[in-house]
Amino acid sequence: MDWLRDLWHTISTPEGLKGLIAWGGIPAMTAIVFAETGLLVGFFLPGDSLLFIAGFLASPAGGNLLPFLWLNLALMAAAIVGDTVGYWIGKRAGPPIFNRPNSRLFRRDHLLAARAFYEKHGGKTIVLARFVPIVRTFAPVVAGAASMDYRRFVAFNVFGGIGWVLSMTALGHWLGRLTWVQRNLEKAIVLVILVSTLPIVWHAWRARRAKVRHVEPVGPVDVGPP
Repeated sequence: MDWLRDLWHTISTPEGLKGLIAWGGIPAMTAIVFAETGLLVGFFLPGDSLLFIAGFLASPAGGNLLPFLWLNLALMAAAIVGDTVGYWIGKRAGPPIFNRPNSRLFRRDHLLAARAFYEKHGGKTIVLARFVPIVRTFAPVVAGAASMDYRRFVAFNVFGGIGWVLSMTALGHWLGRLTWVQRNLEKAIVLVILVSTLPIVWHAWRARRAKVRHVEPVGPVDVGPP
């Protein structure tokens, strides 16, 4: 279908996202960030790419088309409220949500992947998952279904929402001054997404290393004199 092809081009290419931002401004971006973080059907939305390009357009190199401060305040609020909605969706649905069948707007395997991520990283998932596409959509739902303490969730949610939005927009704002980035926005976005996952890789490596250290070596068995 032509409209699906046009939609995919809009949300998956720098040119499409620029056009979307020029058309809808901060309200459109706020809606996208909220939908990706708060609604199960928003897992396909381009959060990282959108934030990076928004930061670029808020820079002198991008024409100062957006107010950097208000941009960040609006998108931080959308990210925090979105995760809160996701938490209460999971809280109300409870554990049975993990047995919900697939549909056009729901992928059970994505939810199970988020649960595995949560079981591995605990409460820090709410922060770490912000930087992992798809997982960030389902992580708050998993936290709610797992009955994570709400006050603890709020702390991780606020910290993660502010950190994710500000880091991505600031990178777009700062890196946008580089000629290579201006000419290769798509490659720059992919690079930024890869770099943003490094804290997760580092955390997983440290956890694995600590686990290996706690395994006591088995020495030779003393069977006594022959």
